Amino acid sequence: MQGIPFENGSYLTAPKDISFASKALPSFVFYLKLLFNLLKISRIVLQSRFDRKVMHDSSLSVFTALESVGVKIEITGTENFKTLDTPCIFVANHMSTLETLVLPSIILPFKDVTFVVKEELVRYPVFKYTMLASNPITVGRKNPRDDLKAVMEGGMQRIKAGISVVVFPQTTRYIDLDPKKFNTIGVKLGKKAEVPVIPLAIKTDAWGMSRYLKDFGRIDPSRKVFFSFGRPLWIKGTGSEEHQEIIEFIQNKLQLWKQ
Repeated sequence: MQGIPFENGSYLTAPKDISFASKALPSFVFYLKLLFNLLKISRIVLQSRFDRKVMHDSSLSVFTALESVGVKIEITGTENFKTLDTPCIFVANHMSTLETLVLPSIILPFKDVTFVVKEELVRYPVFKYTMLASNPITVGRKNPRDDLKAVMEGGMQRIKAGISVVVFPQTTRYIDLDPKKFNTIGVKLGKKAEVPVIPLAIKTDAWGMSRYLKDFGRIDPSRKVFFSFGRPLWIKGTGSEEHQEIIEFIQNKLQLWKQ
C-alpha cells in the first residue's frame, strides 16, 4: 500500500507552492475538498465496496488536502509499531477531528486499525459512512462504566481479528494534557488483550473547533501538525507505571512542540 513517503520512520511536509485561493481561504478550500472526499466514500460504502485500501486512500486525501492549503505535518516514530508481529493499542491525547481522519493514512500501510470514537461522530450526515465503515468502537462519554465495558468487549473482538485500536483516554478534546482527565482504559485493554501499547503524542490544533459545529472549525496553516509514536509497552502488574510513562511521553512532546 503506497502512501506517505516515510524515511527512517519519519515524515515532514516538503515545501509546496500554495495556490492563491488556498492562502486566502484555507478553511473554505480544505472543507470543499473534504466534502468531495466524504461524498465519494459515502457512495462506496453504500455500495458495500469499502475496504482497507479505500479507507487508507480516503484518509490520505484528507492528509494531502491539509498540505495543499499550507498545513505542515511532521510524523516520527512509526518504526516503533510497524514491525510488531501483533496488533497493538495506540493510546493518544485528543486535540481535534484531524487525528481521527488522518491517522489511518499513517497506520494502515502497516496495520489494520480502528478507533474508539464518540457516538455522535457516527451520526453526522455523510460523515457517518466513513466512520461506520471502519467498524469503530463507539462510546457515549456520559457513563464511564458503560464506556469501559464497550471498549473492553469491542477492543478484544478487534484485537482477536488482528485489528489494532486507537484509544483517546480523554473524555473530550484539550490543547494541553491533564493527567487527571487521562484515564487508564488503553492500558487496561492492552493488559487484557496481552498486546503492546504504543504511546502516541498528537498536536493537531491547526484544525480548530467551531462554536456551532464543534468538529469542523477553522483551518490554521500557521500551526504545524505533529504525530509522534513512542516505544511499545507491554503492560505488567496494574499498569500504573506504563500509564505514567504514556502521560510523560505525551507531555514531553507537547512541551517540546510549544517551543
